[in-house]
Amino acid sequence: MSELTTDIKTLHEATLNNLKSSKANNTLRAYKSDFKDFGAFCAKHGFKSLPSDPKIVSLYITHLSKNSKISTLRRRLVSISMVHKFKGHYLDTKHPIIVENLMGIRRVKGSIQKGKKPLLINHLKLIINVINEQKIDEIKKLRDKSIILIGFGGGFRRTELISIDHEDLEFVPEGLKITIKRSKTDQFGEGMIKGLPYFNNEIYCPVKNLQKWLEISKINSGPIFRRFSKGLSLSHKRLTDQSVVLLMKEYLNLAGIENKHFAGHSLRSGFATVAAESGADERSIMAMTGHKSTQMVRRYIREANLFKNNALNKIKI
Repeated sequence: MSELTTDIKTLHEATLNNLKSSKANNTLRAYKSDFKDFGAFCAKHGFKSLPSDPKIVSLYITHLSKNSKISTLRRRLVSISMVHKFKGHYLDTKHPIIVENLMGIRRVKGSIQKGKKPLLINHLKLIINVINEQKIDEIKKLRDKSIILIGFGGGFRRTELISIDHEDLEFVPEGLKITIKRSKTDQFGEGMIKGLPYFNNEIYCPVKNLQKWLEISKINSGPIFRRFSKGLSLSHKRLTDQSVVLLMKEYLNLAGIENKHFAGHSLRSGFATVAAESGADERSIMAMTGHKSTQMVRRYIREANLFKNNALNKIKI
């Protein structure tokens, strides 16, 4: 009997580990952070956070709704539900008290979400120009330009960008192939390959700038985007995804561009928006960005064509 109990316990632990392994580390951290906030709310009001029930969760959602977006409420709900699953508890997130509460909040607040600004071509050129004007060592200029240009040119997520290793690169006559081993929407590590062609203008060419960066840095294995230690000595440590955001915001500021509404996602959304403005179809955009759903890509296309296909253009006054 004890052996059977031990076996069941082992299977239970293995199952929970499998559930956790099905999610990326960043996702798990987000779940924990969200649940911590829920736990603080419950502690303050004398509620039990684990296991909880739909009524308590609905009260928490109402509490959050005062200062949060609808998308934030939905994400918190997912996090609370997933932590319950990981701990072996069931929470009915489809309970009417939760669903109808969300619907009511959505009616009151409205559902239009204002995202961060995309980094467009004029922003990109201003950033590269301002980097070139800085009185810093060439090695730092080339690293920073390569990060921005590759991030934009490949429509990369920040985590994908800083995860690129030298072994993932293949320079071909047409440009550069980059193998993405795993991304947010590719949790099983099937991978994908992005192709970045050469630009006519070498100043803003992602491929040319990356070649120069690899040459000056002498990187021939491991992470291609690394941190500098004191005295601009190149370390072996990979840059963090937050470093990409800070770097981009720094150069936007130096270029005289208000940077409050830009984020790490601005490189990716910028690529999609500019590609749509230039006439690229949703399939080719998705082939580069790795989007699995057309919903977000179609939003980029709509925004890009807001004035191009505007009915008001047909009116002659």
